[in-house]
Amino acid sequence: MMESEVLQLMDALRNKEVEEIRVEKDDFLSFRAILVKQSDFKHFRGIAEHNGNVRYQYLETPRS
Repeated sequence: MMESEVLQLMDALRNKEVEEIRVEKDDFLSFRAILVKQSDFKHFRGIAEHNGNVRYQYLETPRS
């Protein structure tokens, strides 16, 4: 997954264009590397699924 793709997906979540995004196991590490650099990192909630896939949602209030 390219950085530009990841940033587009994150912006879509931030702007409520989509409710959640799904990240496949193979893309997780590259996605997370970009995610942790975001100033609003704590607003993203990852929900683990079977086989190493993760669904991300954007929260109005940051998680603790």
